[in-house]
Amino acid sequence: MKHLFRTALFHHKHRFLLGLTIIAMCLLTLASQMEIFALSVIMQKGPDAFELFGPIKDGKIQASQEISLENVNAQWPLIDTSHTGTIDKVKAAKYIQQWKNQNFVEKSIQKLDSIFPIKENIVNLSLFLVFVALFKAITLFIQRFSTRLVAIRISQDLRQDYFEHIQSLPMSFYQQHNIGSLSSRVVGDAALIAEAINACLVNYMQLPFTVISTLTLCFLTSWQLSLIIFFGLPLIIFPIIFLAKRVKRVSKQLQQNQELFASVLIDFLSGIQTVKVFAMEGFSLKKYKQHNDKMAALEKKSARYDLSSRPIVHTIGMLFLATILVCGLYVLNMNVPDVLFYGGLLYVFYEPVKKFAEENSRIQRGIAAAERMFEVMEIKPNIRDEADAIALSNFESTIEFDNVWFRYEEQWALKGISFTVNKGETVAIVGATGAGKSTIAQLLPRLYDVQKGEIRINGKSITHYTVQSLRESIAYVPQKSFLFLDTIAENIAYGKGFSREQVQAAAERAYAHEFICQLPLGYDSEVSEGGKNFSGGQQQRLSIARALIKDAPILIMDEATSSLDSISENHIKKAIRQLHGKMTQIIIAHRPSTIEDADRIIYLEHGQIVAIGPKDQLLQTCQGFKEMWEMMHNQHSRNSIK
Repeated sequence: MKHLFRTALFHHKHRFLLGLTIIAMCLLTLASQMEIFALSVIMQKGPDAFELFGPIKDGKIQASQEISLENVNAQWPLIDTSHTGTIDKVKAAKYIQQWKNQNFVEKSIQKLDSIFPIKENIVNLSLFLVFVALFKAITLFIQRFSTRLVAIRISQDLRQDYFEHIQSLPMSFYQQHNIGSLSSRVVGDAALIAEAINACLVNYMQLPFTVISTLTLCFLTSWQLSLIIFFGLPLIIFPIIFLAKRVKRVSKQLQQNQELFASVLIDFLSGIQTVKVFAMEGFSLKKYKQHNDKMAALEKKSARYDLSSRPIVHTIGMLFLATILVCGLYVLNMNVPDVLFYGGLLYVFYEPVKKFAEENSRIQRGIAAAERMFEVMEIKPNIRDEADAIALSNFESTIEFDNVWFRYEEQWALKGISFTVNKGETVAIVGATGAGKSTIAQLLPRLYDVQKGEIRINGKSITHYTVQSLRESIAYVPQKSFLFLDTIAENIAYGKGFSREQVQAAAERAYAHEFICQLPLGYDSEVSEGGKNFSGGQQQRLSIARALIKDAPILIMDEATSSLDSISENHIKKAIRQLHGKMTQIIIAHRPSTIEDADRIIYLEHGQIVAIGPKDQLLQTCQGFKEMWEMMHNQHSRNSIK
């Protein structure tokens, strides 16, 4: 529950709207009570014969179910004070005021009638009814609109805060969570939380005011009947509590299953080519059906709890309403308008109580969603700026890996790595798959932090610099290209204010300008989801152009030319060669042509450095590198012939 209220009050801008919503809810309750009062005014046609000629005891008229001639003869002169032999409504009203204990309704009507005559003035009565109707309509609209607006704004802020937070989390977080889980929380859970906030406003803000104010009016009308209410409340509350616990448990199970369901669907869509090539549609359908059936079973269970609460509460409420009406009419001998007014108040009283069960189901679903969302929101990013961190304004001397150890889980990926890259150098890192090459590339921009050792730039630990400035000093071309839904120009510029000339120049250096110009819209052509309207080689060239336009002092290329043909690779190689001495380059590659111009080559095996030196030196001193080089060279030669 604390998560829900923390969510609602987290932003100061919500508080005014929440205050307005609470005021509107209170006014809506008053409007409903006024509506019942207006109906009672209409029903007040004056006292009947049983009331006029009831026996007088202790100076007051007593309620009675029979009339005697003796009472009529005794009380007629008290009513017909002018001795005209007739009785009209005015005489009857004066008599009742004098000899009867008037209840709250009658006193209120008289008070209102003294200010704004409505009992004998049909025009004023009509105006009063119109005012009550308009007041109810306006307050109802404001209450519903403001609560909906609260939900929209809270959901909007939750999605924004969630996205901002997960961007600050390290790469290890994304290895522990799947895309389906993260996406369902940001969309589905945020909506459930917003609905729960609305339900909380109704249940914990409007309901207490409605119950207290209406119960007060009930006691003022008839304290005897009001005592019966207290016997009905426990019978209503117990089913609500019983069902609430089960709704919360089922809701959590349902939301977790929805995550798995979304993940299965995403996996299928992502691997649709593999599914079709292996003709495994039946296997995918079976897997999908299992999760779909499980989710349907949980949805049925949730619906059973949701839909059973209101009928139970409604049945109990109607039984007590009927009991109260019978007692009022036949035990306490109340007149019909007063009993109807009291019944109307009970409707105003019981309706939010009945809704409490239904709204409570939403609250329990929202609580479960909030717990899941805040599981992520409360994760603290372990890669943060130190208190005295400074901006890396310029790369001046060296990049140093000093006895660096790193592991993803239990397996060490790097073991005591130490090497230095001087400013302007081109260093290649090679080795078999799983040797730790990409890990080195990811540690430098602090996508991960080392467990042991230290990485230094300009002689200072990279933790001494702000993460933002460190990453802005590095141009990174990943092994797997990433293109987002936008134009080619925006993909290359990537949110920076580069001119079209700068974008085109970067594309030319990455040998992407030629195929871009062949597109109907050129640089304004849209990139589809995942860049699937471009080949792998074209995607990599766009990624390289994005890195080159950044003009950062350090360039990291992680298998960036793996999908390029020989001609495109040769152009990229020329571009890289032109950057020699201007940018410090760390290149991870398997192709010999990509690394043969490197100043030094670092050869890795099983997370350890086996040899460092120029290509010719490693060919003579490192047998593992020599075998890999010959294998890469032969493979490259065969590809070139093809």
